[in-house]
Amino acid sequence: MAPGSALIPRLIDLSPGTEALRYCFALPAHPESVAGARRLTRTRLDEWQLDTEAHDAAILIVSELVTNAVVHTASARVVCELRCLERRLRIAVQDQGHQPGGPKLCRTADDEHGRGLLLVDALSSAWGSRDAGDGSGRIVWAELPHGTERTC
Repeated sequence: MAPGSALIPRLIDLSPGTEALRYCFALPAHPESVAGARRLTRTRLDEWQLDTEAHDAAILIVSELVTNAVVHTASARVVCELRCLERRLRIAVQDQGHQPGGPKLCRTADDEHGRGLLLVDALSSAWGSRDAGDGSGRIVWAELPHGTERTC
């Protein structure tokens, strides 16, 4: 990941004494990378011991966000960050492409495409997107609570 990337954790954002677990990976923006993203996410969340509901929802969210980045942007790579803080898991996927206006929630998707963000919306407590800030693409993020005894 290049210095200055919008996904590099900003330690200054954390209050003193607060710990967060972070994991970041980059994959080529190819359809085959979606399975790799699910596998990497599953392995890390197993290590973090998230509860089953949050674990499964997070894997599906990563799959949908990486798929959107691969299908709807002209990216060479996709970067995914998982950040576990207190009882929240934040997932962020950065692409290198530009989709005018960013991702859109389509509530009338009748064909086999267009339902990914509906799933993200249903599974997460919040989600959104923003420009990476340095002109390097867009970041789509989602948060979900988890009820694990271990505070991430």
